[in-house]
Amino acid sequence: MDITDLLSADSVVSHLKATGKKQALQELAVIAARTVGREDREIFDILLERERLGTTGVGHGIAIPHGKLKELDRLHGVFARLERPIDFDAIDDEPVDLVFVLLAPETAGADHLKALARVSRLLRDTSVCEKIRGCDSRDAIYAVLTEQMAASHAA
Repeated sequence: MDITDLLSADSVVSHLKATGKKQALQELAVIAARTVGREDREIFDILLERERLGTTGVGHGIAIPHGKLKELDRLHGVFARLERPIDFDAIDDEPVDLVFVLLAPETAGADHLKALARVSRLLRDTSVCEKIRGCDSRDAIYAVLTEQMAASHAA
């Protein structure tokens, strides 16, 4: 599974403004709603429900909020670099500035888990995160995310 299967340049945000976790999830839900053609409130509720089960702040400034939606045709992603790091109740108590939202069909099963693992592996690479944090534009961030994918396939 490639990041390009989940993410398009249009679903990358280079300077998301948010003062806290809830606001970040609301802003990301609006962006995701445009991508998947659903109501942002529905997406926000799914993401918030998942956060109540336990934080998706995985450490090192990264969060991977995710959820399943009825009648979604495939897996979709939205990536944002926040303008300023925010408290996300991350497992290492560090503020979060990189967020990858993953939305899956209710029937996704193992594909949802594979996608989560793929995103997690990509963002665990500190050099990838450093490059993303140094990018000025959405296209540059998208290039870093997809270039790493191409490099890992070539290896």
